[in-house]
Amino acid sequence: MYDAGPQAAEAVRALRELAHERPDELELFEGFTDAELDGWAVAVPEEVRVVLREIGGLETEDHEYRFGPRGRETFTDGCWTLGETDFGEGSLIVGVGGARWGPVVAVNPWGADPDVTVEAPDFTAWLAGFAERLADGVPDRPRGRFSVPATSTVELAERAAVARDGGDELAALVGRGDSLTDLVDLHGLPGYPCSVDWEPYFSTFHNTADTGSSEVQFQIVGDGRALLLRSVVSGDFLGRAVRRHRVPADAARRAVAELRSLAAEFPDHVVLEAGCADSVIDGWAVPVPEDVRAVLREIGGVAIAGLPALRLLPGAPEHAVDPELHRMLGGDGAYWPLARIGHGNGNGRSHALAQIRIDPATGQWGYVVSVPGDGAKLREYPELALLAESLADLLLTLARLARRAAAGPDFAARMARDTRWLFPNTGEPWPRPAPVGEWAGSADPLLAAATELPDGTHAADLRAVPIPSDLCFYRAAGWPYAARLERLHFAAAGQLAAAVPVRG
Repeated sequence: MYDAGPQAAEAVRALRELAHERPDELELFEGFTDAELDGWAVAVPEEVRVVLREIGGLETEDHEYRFGPRGRETFTDGCWTLGETDFGEGSLIVGVGGARWGPVVAVNPWGADPDVTVEAPDFTAWLAGFAERLADGVPDRPRGRFSVPATSTVELAERAAVARDGGDELAALVGRGDSLTDLVDLHGLPGYPCSVDWEPYFSTFHNTADTGSSEVQFQIVGDGRALLLRSVVSGDFLGRAVRRHRVPADAARRAVAELRSLAAEFPDHVVLEAGCADSVIDGWAVPVPEDVRAVLREIGGVAIAGLPALRLLPGAPEHAVDPELHRMLGGDGAYWPLARIGHGNGNGRSHALAQIRIDPATGQWGYVVSVPGDGAKLREYPELALLAESLADLLLTLARLARRAAAGPDFAARMARDTRWLFPNTGEPWPRPAPVGEWAGSADPLLAAATELPDGTHAADLRAVPIPSDLCFYRAAGWPYAARLERLHFAAAGQLAAAVPVRG
């Protein structure tokens, strides 16, 4: 019905006839003057003006749609919200960029069966289809007869980078990409209405202490070229794995080069300390693999304005750890302290210890995590933040943020604001801690090995969660309220994190 669609004037005529014939079923709102349309923040093409001069919206027994701001809202994110769907659970949006308004997309991210449907290629075609369904006595929204997949924006960005294709239009729209954002290509759809194979990254099926704050932010970009769907995971657990940014094989070399460049360009903001020789590293109590040595030979510390100093070499006062906390973190050889991170003000100020997790069996240096530095608090509220896949990954991230902060005013404030995730439980997504018994019989060796941990242990697989993430064991429904932490357990250098409770 939408492939060619009638002209705008015909859609208006059809709706006026229906409103005249069925005044109890359809009400048309007053249209806009050209002066009003000219004052909108977006261009209104002539084909759309033909409708809007006559009709400013419509209301039926089941739906109300508004075709302009009317002082209630503004045009944002490349689209205008026409109205709600599914009794307020979803939104019907239309792209407002380019020469035509379109496409029209219904987004309902909630419930057991989330739905995103591209209902029509443009506003006029959608209006004509609405009139046709109403005339036929079909008030419900159209359901998809065709289907397309959504794609991870990180996958798109990295696919283009590997191909070195600077002309990729979709890659240009997503930039570096985001692990919690998917893209729907709106060009060349197989037909309309077209459903999208997509689901949000959060889950409302595993209760937490703050369930229900998650949302989906949607944006039409490229003048109707694509739809971005971003899951804001807040108060709910992650519901599915994400596509993370790939850490380059030469991350250590890149991190050193970029930090040296920043220190040379912005000496007031970035200061580096000297590294140390291999002969010194060889005397340390833990083995140090080559990728870590590549950093430590060149840089022994990183001080970036607005951030706590990273002390990469041993012996710094910031590395001192209370004996009981040291035990709960795994003891000697299980972690490498990097920085003490403060959070809060005055009497409420807390601190955490950023550290690299080390696999004692293999000597592998792995994930970087941040763990509360107060042993009593950690025992009662076991939690941590995942910061990076490796030391080099963390340094690359901080260098990228510093480069961005240097492009604007107030470097230190920008860096502090952009790195709040260094401290646990400051607003990042929550992977769901699961009782390790759920993994009994798993074909994954890492998960299967976790089932040997004591009863009551909860764990999370950190290999496919966003970075950063907040892992809050005590928010899991199965973690008893009165339980206290015996120790944190990290497998495969931090790829899996577990909380072992005190027995009894």
